[in-house]
Amino acid sequence: MYAVLPATVERIYITAGDPWRADAARYPFLRDAVAAWLNAPPGEGWRVEASRGRDRMAGHLVRPRNPVGRWQRGEQYTEIRSVGEWFEVGDADPATVRDAFVELWKALKILWSDVTVMGSPSQTGRDLWTRTIPAKTGAKWADGYPVMSEEIRSLMHVTAGQGRTELILPPYVPEQLPRLIELDRTFAYAKHAWASGVGTPRRVTAATFAAMSDKEKVNALFAPSHWQVRVTVPDRWEHVGILPAPSAGDRAWEYPSQGGGSCVTWAGGAEVNLALRNPIAPWRIEILDGLVWQSGDPLKAWSKKLKDAWSLLRGKAELHGDERGREAARLASRGVRSILLYGIGGFAQRPRIVTGTVPVGQDAPDGARIIAAGRRRRGLPRNLAQSLPVPRVRRPMPAGRWPGTVCTLWLECGLLSNDPPVVVGCRCYI
Repeated sequence: MYAVLPATVERIYITAGDPWRADAARYPFLRDAVAAWLNAPPGEGWRVEASRGRDRMAGHLVRPRNPVGRWQRGEQYTEIRSVGEWFEVGDADPATVRDAFVELWKALKILWSDVTVMGSPSQTGRDLWTRTIPAKTGAKWADGYPVMSEEIRSLMHVTAGQGRTELILPPYVPEQLPRLIELDRTFAYAKHAWASGVGTPRRVTAATFAAMSDKEKVNALFAPSHWQVRVTVPDRWEHVGILPAPSAGDRAWEYPSQGGGSCVTWAGGAEVNLALRNPIAPWRIEILDGLVWQSGDPLKAWSKKLKDAWSLLRGKAELHGDERGREAARLASRGVRSILLYGIGGFAQRPRIVTGTVPVGQDAPDGARIIAAGRRRRGLPRNLAQSLPVPRVRRPMPAGRWPGTVCTLWLECGLLSNDPPVVVGCRCYI
């Protein structure tokens, strides 16, 4: 590639096809095919980049869908990524994709004068968010937002779902449907990120909740909160399930809707409120334990700016006089959506193991340990498992974003009305 590209180019996006899947049929798992593609001999003078700056994630990221390859030759560095991290290209040519990134940068620069479009939407989103933290002396949270303890964050990761995929089949729906309507709330997360819990939560036990006045109970449930509850579905319930319940199968969560069914589960305050106050029939809820946060808006300025950028680009996509310009603006608007969704996902990510590779004979990055090694002499990598703790600096845990989003979807779409539409499928996730 560098036979035609200047040496100053540091990032290359693959816009068509998935070359890392070319030999997928030869491997039992797609991840193995991706690793083989990344670990192929890179050419004279090139090696896997594994120590640039303070990037502890340096080296290849072996991911089946959107892998990242990083190499260096002397002081020359390059990174190869899939543009699928940002948006689905479709039939757009590379020039249009390039124009989309330009449009994305221009739209963001109106709102952030020092914006840098980074390698992934998640990185870009977190970088932009750090520029919205109150900086005025004496302002609330000027020293940064408190970070929740590892114990509470682990509890949230285990008990708070971030998506719902469900296909409802007969006899719960008719064999034949007169029509099918798809409802798309593409940028809903921008609004639901306005308010969220911050700081150390207050624990509310069953006894504490029972001793509260009715007003205090309502205030606690409407605050950013997370509750362990014993729930019972109304006897004649004939609608979609509202509250998630742990599943022992391949799916992490299921949504019970069988009348009279009961379970113990965790749910956000918005979900508990919806179950108690829906217009069909109140569910029976017993509070067993709970966490209540102070209400704040650490993501509001960030999400509003992204919403403005998205609206600007959507307008261009409809009004631009050139077809390629319209397509570039449309792709750029999808890029803003990815920044929002993956940025929020990055705030909530748990410490994880990232697997990378380096050639035999090359030092491993700091914090990595060798877990396997090839035996051939040349070009074979060693696998690395690198623990990446979430940085404990000025980062909010967006507890409550998912429950609020999905509850609003049910109400706005009339799914919990006296004459609801027949729901045959649900795909809500970030």
